[in-house]
Amino acid sequence: MTEQVTKKTTWLPKESLIITEIKGALSIKDIEEWESSLNSTLNELPDNTRFRIFVDMFGFAPMDVEVHKRFREIIPLTLAKYGWKVGYLNMFKEADNLLLSRERGISCVKAAHAHQDSYKIEEYDRRFGSETEHFFTDSNKALAWLRENSA
Repeated sequence: MTEQVTKKTTWLPKESLIITEIKGALSIKDIEEWESSLNSTLNELPDNTRFRIFVDMFGFAPMDVEVHKRFREIIPLTLAKYGWKVGYLNMFKEADNLLLSRERGISCVKAAHAHQDSYKIEEYDRRFGSETEHFFTDSNKALAWLRENSA
């Protein structure tokens, strides 16, 4: 488990790859700073960009339930603005009405998620994994999968 707090997002233009990391014992302020880094990175993408994203949450440890609640809506709602519906949203009937759009013509085309909760992540991958989205308990494997056969 990660002890140090990490909350950053990096754009690798040559790979059309966004890596967003949120790890450690996190407060609401940490979540807000991470969300800001994610949004800043997305706002800097050139119009009509097609990107892949690695959401690295391995070591994610919210300080309380409110932190977790705040965190869990960010990736699904943010990626929806780029034409992507995160697979696990299919567990929730409310997500049937999620509006997908393409801000400035930008679209997400492939996603990998990494988290330490093997039971949850293996179940997500079994139920919601696809050719363009997978869930991992190993960050290195997630990144390697994301980089192979670029979408």
